[in-house]
Amino acid sequence: MASDTSKRSSYFLITPMAAIFAVFLVIPLLTIVIVSFWDYDEYRILPDFILENYSYLLGSSVTWSIYLNTLKYAALTWVFTLLIGFTVAYFLAFHVRSLTWQIVLFMLCTIPFWTSNIIRMISWIPFLGRNGLLNSALINMGIVDQPLEFLLFSDFAVVLADVHLYTLFMVVPIFNSMMRIDRSLIEAARDAGASGFETLKSVIVPLSKPGIAIGSIFVITVVMGDFITVRLMSGGQSASVGLQISNEIGLLQYPAAAASAVVLLITVLLIVTGLLRLVDIRKEL
Repeated sequence: MASDTSKRSSYFLITPMAAIFAVFLVIPLLTIVIVSFWDYDEYRILPDFILENYSYLLGSSVTWSIYLNTLKYAALTWVFTLLIGFTVAYFLAFHVRSLTWQIVLFMLCTIPFWTSNIIRMISWIPFLGRNGLLNSALINMGIVDQPLEFLLFSDFAVVLADVHLYTLFMVVPIFNSMMRIDRSLIEAARDAGASGFETLKSVIVPLSKPGIAIGSIFVITVVMGDFITVRLMSGGQSASVGLQISNEIGLLQYPAAAASAVVLLITVLLIVTGLLRLVDIRKEL
């Protein structure tokens, strides 16, 4: 009897969260999947069950080109955010001894997040522009004879802005993993004659893998769906899946946009599943 009462209490406790999960996640996703099979013309959306949206999407060479471009942005952003995030987290966790200074320096890392993403992106334009601060400085120092054209409205600018926007998503989980590492393991490695690099490779990196995986999931999923950064920083010269979906919505092609969203969701889920198979992030939860 007590067991039945306990089960009912558990159900009552999880019901509110399950309801929120269903209303704000499951139902919208099901709606997108359903709409992706509908038909449409220039003026109307026609409830139906057709496969043309998916066949056109997956059969187009433009789609594959856009996905490759998006994966390129995600991969480059992931590499740079991982390098920067791991370095910052390592410095905070192992070289800053005072908890107060750790908190202060960590808060400094969050300062850029106090402003809008769009404002932070736009701030790069006067810096990277043809007559911007960086080109002017390089010309004045005699390093280059003419402005560098690739700095703005290019793939370089897109990746730079993504790294600037999302590095903190990598810093936080890696720092959390490093703070959980038993310092006696590092001392034991040093006592065994391991160098700093060997300790990093054999102790710190393996024990930081859950944080690296979580940060990677954050960064990759956000970049895969991003369209504002690509639109602003490429000057309309590059494309991404998120930008493609945004354009389809702007043209009122909602079924096509829904089909693109479903394919993007499946792609991201496959990437996340691969990461979860490589690393057990339950150690971090």
